[in-house]
Amino acid sequence: MRRLRYRALPAAVTLKRQVAVVLVEAEIWTITRIEQGYVVFLRPLNRDVSVPICIGPLEVQAILAGLGGLTVPRPLTHDLLLALMSRVGLDVLRVLIHELKDATFYAQLIMSQKHSPDVLIMDSRPSDALALAVRRKRPILISEAIVSEAGIPADILIGNALGPVPLQKKKSKRENLLSELNSAVAVEDYERAAEIRDILIRLEQEGD
Repeated sequence: MRRLRYRALPAAVTLKRQVAVVLVEAEIWTITRIEQGYVVFLRPLNRDVSVPICIGPLEVQAILAGLGGLTVPRPLTHDLLLALMSRVGLDVLRVLIHELKDATFYAQLIMSQKHSPDVLIMDSRPSDALALAVRRKRPILISEAIVSEAGIPADILIGNALGPVPLQKKKSKRENLLSELNSAVAVEDYERAAEIRDILIRLEQEGD
């Protein structure tokens, strides 16, 4: 699997302090609706783990429209932004999901400039970065540290495991944990979600 090293820079060009970040290429695996909203899952290529990021309904529509190549009579917000960027000689090269801090994901757009060899780096919400990346078919890169901290094994998610769990007379330990995982992701408590993930992995290994 391809691993890249990148020095994350703030949008305001301050070069005094640079933090090395190990990045891996990822793809949008799926988008799931849960009781509290929507979650987009980013999966590193050739890995059986995905990172859940909570987004709003408008952002879901923007990403799905880009993935589906939807064309409309009047440009949507992200289409308009790309058109403006093209007019001034900018193009998205790749997007980075480079930091997770206080349950909030941070992203950056890496852009080329028509009349300059230097790249332009701008801060972005992950949802906007993804909406632009899918429209331009550009690479999505995510920090390996984020994958380790917030990643959830894909086999736990298969079968809409993060969706509402049907009511039963008595839930198994695994079902209760999945309900807790659902709630933790919904409120972006990724530290708790990681703890529940680890418990679920141990249960899978023990065959519970």
